[in-house]
Amino acid sequence: MHNRTVLHLRSFIVSVAIYALNIGCKPAPPAASQTAVQTGQGVYQYKEEDPTLKPFFSDRQGVIGRNGMVASAHPEASLVGLNILKAGGNAVDAAVAVQFALAVVYPGAGNIGGGGFMVYRDKSGKASTLDYREKAPGKATQNMYLDSLGNVRAGGLSLSGHLASGVPGSVAGMVQAHQKFGKLTWAQVLQPAIDLAEKGFPLTERDATGLNRIKADLLKYNPGKMYFMRPDGRAWAKGDTLLQADLGQTLRRIQTQGRAGFYAGETAQLVAAEMQRGGGLISEADLANYQAIWREPIRQGYKNFNVITMPPTSSGGVALVQLLRYIEPYPIRRWGWNRDSTVQVMIEAERRVYADRAKFLGDPDFMNVPAAQLMNRTYLQKQWETFNFSQATDSKTIHGGSLPGYESLETTHFSVVDRDGNAVSITTTLNGGYGSRVVVGGAGFFLNNEMDDFSIKPGTPNMYGLIGSQANAIAPNKRMLSSMTPTILERDGKLFMVVGTPGGSTIMTSVFQTVVNVIEHGMTMQQSVNALKFHHQWLPDKTIFENGAFSEATQKALISRGYMLEQLTNTLGRMDCVLVRPDGSFEGASDPRADNTAMGF
Repeated sequence: MHNRTVLHLRSFIVSVAIYALNIGCKPAPPAASQTAVQTGQGVYQYKEEDPTLKPFFSDRQGVIGRNGMVASAHPEASLVGLNILKAGGNAVDAAVAVQFALAVVYPGAGNIGGGGFMVYRDKSGKASTLDYREKAPGKATQNMYLDSLGNVRAGGLSLSGHLASGVPGSVAGMVQAHQKFGKLTWAQVLQPAIDLAEKGFPLTERDATGLNRIKADLLKYNPGKMYFMRPDGRAWAKGDTLLQADLGQTLRRIQTQGRAGFYAGETAQLVAAEMQRGGGLISEADLANYQAIWREPIRQGYKNFNVITMPPTSSGGVALVQLLRYIEPYPIRRWGWNRDSTVQVMIEAERRVYADRAKFLGDPDFMNVPAAQLMNRTYLQKQWETFNFSQATDSKTIHGGSLPGYESLETTHFSVVDRDGNAVSITTTLNGGYGSRVVVGGAGFFLNNEMDDFSIKPGTPNMYGLIGSQANAIAPNKRMLSSMTPTILERDGKLFMVVGTPGGSTIMTSVFQTVVNVIEHGMTMQQSVNALKFHHQWLPDKTIFENGAFSEATQKALISRGYMLEQLTNTLGRMDCVLVRPDGSFEGASDPRADNTAMGF
């Protein structure tokens, strides 16, 4: 009882601190470590000239800090990262600590049983990108989800259950990132996550709702286990303490043994045993053979900005550069935020980019991915020749271009900047919420359902409606294509923005709009996060938008030109971003519609 009281007192203290930093609708009074946000980039300030248009879903203010900033999907994880920075750790130390903390406090997307991407820029401007995306098991086959007639088998085998999981990459990625750039010891950056698992943490309302929602699946795919369920069988409630003893022991093995604590020994044996129990494919050999890969970052210009982003196996970096270059010739700042011409140009850019994604993008270790050609301005001009302001382009007439010589919604993103200006942008995922819904017996963590991100049958949409081709077909040890778009921007050669979001197929367009909102429309970082968004992905041929994103006039104009619009009942993007302000301080911005929290000092 005493420990539970201490935990609840700690929760109350943390909650009060978070409210002061980021949750309240009104900004806190200026102080030494926090000031009111004034302008987006110090050059052009957003002004809404149409009083009927309400572009923001919240009036949350950004968090200001001079010595470091962490923005993540959960307050406990952000606090872990902030404390690592305060203890003298650098941005990579904090990012590694946040990744493992999210695996404990945000099991729907935070993970050690999934994978992701890291974009890193050090204080001197040198950039690195790390691909720790999952891989298909060695026994995977191209037609493993098809029946004898070549049709996708019923039952959602690529979405739920043991056969849906790829070989996890998160632990390998964090080990390599820390070995190359970490400052504190490995034990130090792992300890906060261990404490959260073994001592427990109080559930937020959103935490409790999520766990209650998946109870039936937990019972279905984990017979005889009680992971993530209350021992008394009752529903979880806000403030309940979640203890995860088996996960704590798994994290301790990783803490003491490093990579071998996950990819060999007891943990690997537990994963392989779980696979055998449920008919999955991941073996101890698959785990032993997994490696995260350092890849050459994409660095491309947009006006006086430099975009540093993730190359394939992510499709997001190529797409972001294409999107920015498609709109570059147009005066969208003068046209205004989400006015009909602005939206039309952006929709048409998105339509063409997703067509390219379907045709050309896949695992570069298995095929030649023409990333440079896809970002080439001459190629993009050729693709743009069919654009006409008077009429929407029909997606049936758009295909991935012709090149000479020639592929979850529950993801999570976090951004970290330290006092020296080192910056990390990480997007990590299990794919769908809580992944495959399979918890590794004895180890206490969810496995991913990333196999659905392959094109399980060319031309058949995945869970996000994305169409793929042979370039993203299943093959043993191949990495599945991703939409994750962790990105860092420079302005005039200096660190400017760290950005990213979850959102499945909508990740790329949400990042695109968030960047454009600041650069072109003069929004602050938090305003850009708060701004309502829209999305088009080539197929199906429709534009989805958040309620309020388009004025009535914009909707009428777009419909008259042949655009099919669909208003969403849910939301797009849950951004966690950091902006460097003109005075050198950092503005942290997190989506207020969930538990996302920015903390700085």
